[in-house]
Amino acid sequence: MNRKKYTSLIFLTFVMPGLCLAAENEDMRPEATLDEVVVTATRTESSTIGGSSVTVISAEEIESKQQHTVEEVLKSIPGLDVVATGGMGTSTSVFLRGADSKNTLILVDGIMFNDPSDSSRSANIANLTTDNIERIEVVRGPMSVLYGSNATAGVVNIITKKGQDKPTSTIGAEAGSYDTWKVFGSSTGSIDKFNYSFNLSRLETNGFSTANDDNDGIPHAGNTSEKDGWENTTVSGKFSYDVHDNFELAATLRYIDSNIDLDDSGNGYTGDLLIYDPISWTYLADPSGSKEQHNETEQYIGRFDVKNKLFNDLLDSNLYVQASRHDRVGYDNDGNDWYDYLGETQEIGWQGTFKLTDSNSLTVGGALFSEEMTSDSETISEKDADTSSFWGQEQIILADNLEIVAGLRYDDHDQFGSKVTYRIAPSYSTDFGMLLKASYGTGFRAPSLYELYSSYGNENLDAEKSKGWDVGFEQDIYKGNVTIGLTYFEQTFEDRIDYDFITWAYAQQQGDTKTSGVETFVTWQPLDNLTLSANYTYTDTEDPDGKRLARRPLNKVSASARYSLGKALFNLDCRWVGKRDASPYAFDKDGNAVETLDSYTLVNLALSYEMTEQIQIFGRIDNVFDEEYEEVWSYATPGLSGYAGMKYTF
Repeated sequence: MNRKKYTSLIFLTFVMPGLCLAAENEDMRPEATLDEVVVTATRTESSTIGGSSVTVISAEEIESKQQHTVEEVLKSIPGLDVVATGGMGTSTSVFLRGADSKNTLILVDGIMFNDPSDSSRSANIANLTTDNIERIEVVRGPMSVLYGSNATAGVVNIITKKGQDKPTSTIGAEAGSYDTWKVFGSSTGSIDKFNYSFNLSRLETNGFSTANDDNDGIPHAGNTSEKDGWENTTVSGKFSYDVHDNFELAATLRYIDSNIDLDDSGNGYTGDLLIYDPISWTYLADPSGSKEQHNETEQYIGRFDVKNKLFNDLLDSNLYVQASRHDRVGYDNDGNDWYDYLGETQEIGWQGTFKLTDSNSLTVGGALFSEEMTSDSETISEKDADTSSFWGQEQIILADNLEIVAGLRYDDHDQFGSKVTYRIAPSYSTDFGMLLKASYGTGFRAPSLYELYSSYGNENLDAEKSKGWDVGFEQDIYKGNVTIGLTYFEQTFEDRIDYDFITWAYAQQQGDTKTSGVETFVTWQPLDNLTLSANYTYTDTEDPDGKRLARRPLNKVSASARYSLGKALFNLDCRWVGKRDASPYAFDKDGNAVETLDSYTLVNLALSYEMTEQIQIFGRIDNVFDEEYEEVWSYATPGLSGYAGMKYTF
């Protein structure tokens, strides 16, 4: 760590808290209460978010759908697509507004979940279960001004429950299709000044063959029959202690241990076991061989916060330290070590929000972020990079109906130098109940350690740059029982990093990659116990050669209905995904290129019933009409399946 980084660390650790204490005797404004609405859009607990495009998924919505993983929950969000290479636990890609997966920053309680040892520093959310989640916030559009690299298309923040009220505990079990079972237990509550939320879960499934047995375009003959299972143990918790009314200590942690069975790939498709034939220069199916290929992953994330309200609540101060660790080990079909990757991050930072007036607040902050990658299977024995960041943001309300959120950020990366990003997001509320909103922002993505230093790396890479804007409206009608909204967006990515098959190394692409589209939604509550909602997304993508980006649907529609009847709760979800371009590396068994993936429709149904105040039974049916579909060419997806369980609260 060089002198500049040490200076930043000293500044954050000692100087900023000192400035806060030095101003303690100044004449300050009286206390004001802030309503927490969307933390991720502004990094503050403020109701002023301006023109940000935001979707919030509540704990109640997650519980009503009874889905096991965050991946499943996110698939119904407008403007966002999640693509998995098989069943539960298989590798996932998150495409936000059509951008690459590497352009979306995934946070868990504000901690970066993107893996620094991944080839593009993307986040694989396959192992994130829905246990102990309070809500999920999705902010669409460039957010580098608040979160730096990898937030060029937006941010997904998964927020753990915070304990409150009387302590309660829950234990439960669930079982269903594909020999799936799950047991879980949690405890949450508040004891005097101590708040806690803790959860432990274990999920196992034998799954199904990752290689799609229903796909006639790939070879079978016993080569798509092996079941590929998944095991997941997750421990999560959030703890806080109120030292006094204006001083809080808080900590959050999550540990994930998972094991996923995998299949081979070659010739443009996947199979249980494919053996390379040097005579034909191709891969041949070998259904009689050993099939032990799997991946073991351990993931840790943690954060500690020191929160102060100073000067009669004029300043909301937060000093934090956070870290993550992603340890992946792969084994081949003979059970031998195949690859290993270890990625670690550490960050120390401070952020303060000054309440200048009742309608104007200023947020300033700084952080020192370090990432490290180690791999014995690569030329990367150990590489790291440091980034120093400083940001400022103003949230202001003018004339009671005009909100403006504007920010500026400076990042200094020890490899490619410094970048400045900015964002402005105004909104205006009309007298007839319409909210007009817009945003414009710039972003950057630092090259990953793999892109810089692997055997395919290029140490001369610069950062990817981007800009994006959107404009839209939201309108309440029928006395607020119906809400409609529409947003148009455009994004442009410059110097996009991609693998160059000519030089066999990563390089900056010449030309721009562009995405644009429309996001619409409608919610209707015709009865107090019935809520209907639907959304439609149109996403157009174009690489520098004018081709569409792979696996991004041009059209997607999601709809849901939630109905409560006494002690029973029903939830119906429907999703239609239009045709998508397949990967340029997708081929059938005859060597023909696969150009598109078919559209599909999914219907899921969930039901829960409160037998007593302590006992709840629940069940769900996924893919009610047993639709055959693929999210990735030749990779299978779940068919008609059912699950049921019970939980006891005490």
